[in-house]
Amino acid sequence: MKNPRLHTLMEEWLPEATIDDMQEKMERGELTSHDLVLMYQARIAAFDKTINSVLELNPDALHIAAALDVEREQTGPRSPLHGIPVLVKDNIDTGDKMHTSAGSLALKTSIAEKDSFVAYKLRDAGAVILGKTNMTEWANFMANGMKSGYSSRGGQVENPYGPGKFDVGGSSSGSGASIAANLAAAAIGTETDGSILSPASQNSLVGIKPTVGLVSRKGIIPIAHTQDTAGPMARTVKDAVYLLEAIFGQDSQDPATMVRLPEFNHNDLFDKKALNGIKIAVVQEEYIGKWTKEQERIFQKAVEKLKELGAEMMEAVIPAAKAKWGYNVLSYEFKADLNAYLNSLTPTIPIRTLADVIAYNDEHEQKTLKYGQEVLLESEATSGELTETEYLEELEFNLYMAREQGIDYALKEYGADVVLFPMAGSTIASKAGYPSVTVPTDYTEEGEPVGITFTGTAFNEPLLIRLAYAYEQATKVRRSPDLRINASKKIHTTP
Repeated sequence: MKNPRLHTLMEEWLPEATIDDMQEKMERGELTSHDLVLMYQARIAAFDKTINSVLELNPDALHIAAALDVEREQTGPRSPLHGIPVLVKDNIDTGDKMHTSAGSLALKTSIAEKDSFVAYKLRDAGAVILGKTNMTEWANFMANGMKSGYSSRGGQVENPYGPGKFDVGGSSSGSGASIAANLAAAAIGTETDGSILSPASQNSLVGIKPTVGLVSRKGIIPIAHTQDTAGPMARTVKDAVYLLEAIFGQDSQDPATMVRLPEFNHNDLFDKKALNGIKIAVVQEEYIGKWTKEQERIFQKAVEKLKELGAEMMEAVIPAAKAKWGYNVLSYEFKADLNAYLNSLTPTIPIRTLADVIAYNDEHEQKTLKYGQEVLLESEATSGELTETEYLEELEFNLYMAREQGIDYALKEYGADVVLFPMAGSTIASKAGYPSVTVPTDYTEEGEPVGITFTGTAFNEPLLIRLAYAYEQATKVRRSPDLRINASKKIHTTP
């Protein structure tokens, strides 16, 4: 940066500044939202060539920030997010000049006519939507064997802790990598099964996967309505909570949200002693043999730390750990849900159905079918009417096993308050539609981040947040990736 004041702030202060730090400087008149946008744009220009996490920037971001600066002077901040630059995943509609494509070239020209509910709530809280993040194409529901973080529109997202070396996690890979690299204050990802929790764990972030129904899905390119949700990804628990508090709420256009939602008592969420006396069921059976000895050692170290902090730990064996999960629910719901989304787009977009997506990919296969599209073809072979016996039977099986024989079983059988999973630990909770919070716990000897995941029953986010915050504050293991070393390697990815 040419501006010496901003250059110094960007180099010495911004890399690990929290949202509270930013608000404090803005309240004292030492910094503006306009300054923050300029600094983050400079960091994206300097470092994102290596990790390829930001798909496009909002051309109006500087103007929006300047307007919010004036509003702050006149009436004060709207919320903790006032003037804070955030990124959103490329499957979330923003009614502005940016595209929403789910990483697909078939939708590369699609611009939403209006904000998704999530984007609307972010703007209402005073956040600056800085840009869109790259992602695994179609949220990794396109082809078997597709690498996490790859899209035909954006290319390959790399993990800033080890570009070309460590898995970046998917499918909110761009959201994870960009925030790990501090290319914005925080980001919104989406999850069907692991797509917030996995990149959060892999990028040493806090990821909150909400209960299905806490956050509206309206205006988000779907996979499956019974499992989809949006949620925050940030460097600290508190920053993630600020985003969650902004985006959750009832939406008459999303029936899943029209339930009694939990109350977030902000002052009670950040208790450093919250783990004392908590009973935690440790579920690791399904991971034995699937993780490395070093990852296992790190997890056991985390369990011992939780004991040290006053938690009562108990090894839990649950029937759901042995369940043979299929993906008929996703395959059947994807066609119905995607067709409904595509049909709502502006008439200028010729892609109106899943069949149109498949045809477009076939026509441009050199650019679009690096990994094929067998998953799309399997979904297209369904009726799209959600009447098939195999779909209905698997849906009931998933809900029964994941809830009554899974999370709820562990809580009831062992008298536990929450469940602890290694790393992302997403599948059972995702099929139950239950919430999880991933928090950093350590790094391997090579420097790959590892997280742990707290999971609870429906709408139990406040408790999970309290425990994640207490663990975070007691450990404080997160460290920034060395972007200058990574940038010098000049790793290039191509669409």
